[in-house]
Amino acid sequence: MNNIKNSFSIKDLENLSGIKAHTIRIWEKRYNVLEPERTQTNIRQYDTSSLQKLLNITLLHHHGYKISKISKYPPEKIPMLVRQIINEKSVKNHAISAFKMAMLNFDPAQFHKAYEDLLSEKSFREIFYDVFIPLITEIGLLWQSDTITPAHEHFISFLIKQKITSNIEKLQKEGPKIDDRVFVLYLPENELHELGLMFVNYELLEKGFQTIYLGESIPSDNLPTLNRYFDKITFLSYFTIEPVADEIDAYIKNVAEKALTENGEFWILGKQVAEIDRSKLSNKVKLFPSIRSMTDEINTIVP
Repeated sequence: MNNIKNSFSIKDLENLSGIKAHTIRIWEKRYNVLEPERTQTNIRQYDTSSLQKLLNITLLHHHGYKISKISKYPPEKIPMLVRQIINEKSVKNHAISAFKMAMLNFDPAQFHKAYEDLLSEKSFREIFYDVFIPLITEIGLLWQSDTITPAHEHFISFLIKQKITSNIEKLQKEGPKIDDRVFVLYLPENELHELGLMFVNYELLEKGFQTIYLGESIPSDNLPTLNRYFDKITFLSYFTIEPVADEIDAYIKNVAEKALTENGEFWILGKQVAEIDRSKLSNKVKLFPSIRSMTDEINTIVP
């Protein structure tokens, strides 16, 4: 358990709860809602229970409870009220807090419990769009601010991948319903951010398409091989950090010229889409700013 982060600065609490450090200090001084320890240099340090309490207080505060009233509640009443107000409107924020606590504690059981609670309210797709995407975005910011370590990010990402994989497996057992094209999904060399591509695979399978999932860091000269096996291929890739901006146009041109047949297409999603010069694109290349926009395109071609 030595790897678990159990001591937090007031800046960590601000990043994790969304409550400004200045406000947290006021709540402490005025209402005594948290009792941090102090270092020898008088710097506040908070434990995991303080973080959990602040996350619960934040949820109550966002639902109209005054901090002056919350501060007078006995300790056991706050989590009880939180459970009572969790409904369709609040489940997203509560779930994100629960997943963050699971991440900070490196606790897979806590993650799975939060997921199962969500699944009683939402479909897997809704969970991904409404909770996992905001969570992944927030985790990226927490990592950049040194609130969490890469180990935390990898831990939670692996658990999310497990959920995507289990839902993909169910669909693969059913088999494809549309046989007029095949989607080949891959990430370019040195691109390792796989979560988005995995969920795109789920979306395509759920719509009934056949997919070939190649995964991360695939050399582009491997792609033409697939044309020996399938007549109409849509290659689909997710550019998060690769190819880099000054190489991206040449990369796309190379794939279009060497891998696309007369019936082939190349679909691209991800942050790096913003770096692509659209004036240089073949009409066989389609760009999507988000997974939702790609899903809208899929809906236009589903029989």
